[in-house]
Amino acid sequence: MPNRKRVLTFVILFLFASRSALDVHANDSQLWVGSWATSQQLVEPNNALSPGDLRDATLRQIVHLSIGGHEVRVRLSNRFGSTPLLVTALGIARAVSPGSSKIVPSSEKVMTFSGSPEITIPPHADYLSDPVSFPADALSDVAITIHLDAAPEDETGHPGSRATSYVSHGNLVSARELEGAKTVDHWYFVAGIDVAASPGTAAIVALGDSITDGHGSTTNGNDRWTDVLARRLQAQPGAPNLAVLNQGIGGNHLLTDGLGPNALSRINHDVIAQPGVRYLIVFEGINDVGMLARSPNPTEKDHDTLVQRMTAAYEQIIVRAHTSGIKVIGATLTPFVGSDYYHPGPASEADRQAVNEWIRNPAHFDAVIDFDKIARDPEHPERFLPAFDCGDHLHPSPSGYATMAQGIPFSLFASPRAKP
Repeated sequence: MPNRKRVLTFVILFLFASRSALDVHANDSQLWVGSWATSQQLVEPNNALSPGDLRDATLRQIVHLSIGGHEVRVRLSNRFGSTPLLVTALGIARAVSPGSSKIVPSSEKVMTFSGSPEITIPPHADYLSDPVSFPADALSDVAITIHLDAAPEDETGHPGSRATSYVSHGNLVSARELEGAKTVDHWYFVAGIDVAASPGTAAIVALGDSITDGHGSTTNGNDRWTDVLARRLQAQPGAPNLAVLNQGIGGNHLLTDGLGPNALSRINHDVIAQPGVRYLIVFEGINDVGMLARSPNPTEKDHDTLVQRMTAAYEQIIVRAHTSGIKVIGATLTPFVGSDYYHPGPASEADRQAVNEWIRNPAHFDAVIDFDKIARDPEHPERFLPAFDCGDHLHPSPSGYATMAQGIPFSLFASPRAKP
């Protein structure tokens, strides 16, 4: 009988412990989905803030969410820093407008890290804040406000924000407005905002270069093709509840580092690690084709090798995304003959056509978005339609971006690839 009592006691304790563990796991298994994200890079000197700017500094940055949720968490980044980054305060609030430092004071929440209001982020690391109750509306503008005591040696950020940020001295994280603040059109140290989402919610990651980053779009206008796609998804009844995460970097290449790390090296951070990612749109490669056009006297073999290496890189991206259960959608490269920067000739146009032929082959990507067909001039298919050209014959205009987004069928997001 004593042994039976001991066994019964053990069973009760085991069930209690198991229930507690399940409760903890249930809390940990909250469905987090990225609502906004931006690719990180080492900020080059021309776009970096000076050490004086960041001494005892408040930095307020406005971002545009894609989907909403009842809780949020913020991801900060010191990914390209060589020394620790000390963040002494972090706040989040609804922004009055995308082009203003004003916030709605009643909405402001203090963010913590393991319960502490400050965090030291190690070199080359990212850090997630604790979740906080914050009713975030889809397509709303949110202000992320950071206080730093001193500038780090290297700044991690995203120069191509197409959004205005504000820098003032002193700890003004909760201030309604940063009056007289210095303004810069770059983001620093912020990598993403995740929301607690309803079941069935997921994210689309757009991996790309300056055409995804939004060169030629309107500063504070949120009219990149990814923004228009997010609005379409929210506006159409019955459309899937999908976030759109813009992971474009101006000057990005598939194969070599440009202003940021090459696309192949970004897969883990910028795609697979994004919360809730189910779909990937790959729109990369025009800079690889263009750089060969700038090389002195490239041979036919050089052109053939470039195309082979580019398609091999696409294969790598597809295989690695499939390993994480992500459906991969290829986007054809848009026209660029007449480009003021690359000056491509017939050989480079042939490279673009060869790459696009590979992308369109159904044996490769899970699906295809034919941005080339959408954006080109039917009478001169090697060039942008004039109404879609921002003027440099390489990047779309806001009208071009809108038309590209309108040309993306929602059927692409109806059948995700099953997780292995």
